[in-house]
Amino acid sequence: MKLSQFKFKLPEDRIALHPAKYRDESRLMVLHKKTGDIEHRMFKDILEYFDDGDAFVFNDTKVFPARLYGNKEKTGARIEVFLLRELNPDMRLWDVLVDPARKIRIGNKLYFGEDDSMVAEVIDNTTSRGRTLRFLYDGPHDEFKKALYDLGEPPLPTYIHRPAEPEDTERFQTIFAKHEGAVTAPTAGLHFSRELMKRMEIKGINFAYITLHAGLGNFREIDVEDLTKHKTDSEQMFVEREATEVVNKAIDLGRNVCVVGTTVMRAVETAVGADGHLKEYEGWTNKFIFPPYEFSLAKSMVANFQMPMSTLLMMVAAFGGYDHVMKAYDVALKEGYMFGTYGDAMLVLD
Repeated sequence: MKLSQFKFKLPEDRIALHPAKYRDESRLMVLHKKTGDIEHRMFKDILEYFDDGDAFVFNDTKVFPARLYGNKEKTGARIEVFLLRELNPDMRLWDVLVDPARKIRIGNKLYFGEDDSMVAEVIDNTTSRGRTLRFLYDGPHDEFKKALYDLGEPPLPTYIHRPAEPEDTERFQTIFAKHEGAVTAPTAGLHFSRELMKRMEIKGINFAYITLHAGLGNFREIDVEDLTKHKTDSEQMFVEREATEVVNKAIDLGRNVCVVGTTVMRAVETAVGADGHLKEYEGWTNKFIFPPYEFSLAKSMVANFQMPMSTLLMMVAAFGGYDHVMKAYDVALKEGYMFGTYGDAMLVLD
């Protein structure tokens, strides 16, 4: 497959800038991958496609407020700092991206907060935009983390052309978010409300939770036409025994296993064994899934409507079939579906 095969025209006004009023009331397109048939539903109707003993697999990663704005010493230039990961808690070292990068050199100090209460020093260049910062903070680590996060805001994707707002603190996070470490939300999981999950539970549907800390690689542009030459960023993931028991029981009973989102699909395809069962796993994955690909575990998948030429779209096309998925995207554009993190969803059924 070539990159250009995933290109389509997405009008600006079809990118959702805000979430639906209620999590489970976005639109849901149901794609039957064997026939290519399409249904138009509301997200909360997803319950109708699953039964007692089926299993849903969710990503319980938690997004932290990774985007900060500071000022450079002396010049006062405004600098955006995007926290990627904590490198050393004791030394307060963080791997970050800075913008504009040309203004930031080793030895520069950055000041954050209205009263410049947080100070960081640039101690290393990692990439053209990447830097290592050492935050100069003397208090306990928990206190430092809280002070740092109080200065940050939800790291909305750059295609959402607006500043973060109070609603994003809650809505750019799944209701089951538990393990902190993601710099972007596992978007398919955003549609699940407490009410919907309670109704699923009453129906006998079982839940498994894995953790994959979604990184900015999900949004990085692919710069090669030949997809076999693309390398994805590694992301940390954890699959614990409890999750494997839920999923493997459903498999053994011949029930439907539904993965919620591309991050979950990447995780289960990384941790699946040769016998088609989910294995415990702790480590990293840089698995890049694009058509054609033979899936080992899931029978169905929930995903948002993705951006053109994105690795996320490629994964959905691999699962649903390239022709069926690209036709479904044409239908979605004609029928007014919304795209992106806060957009509508697609359920791909076997």
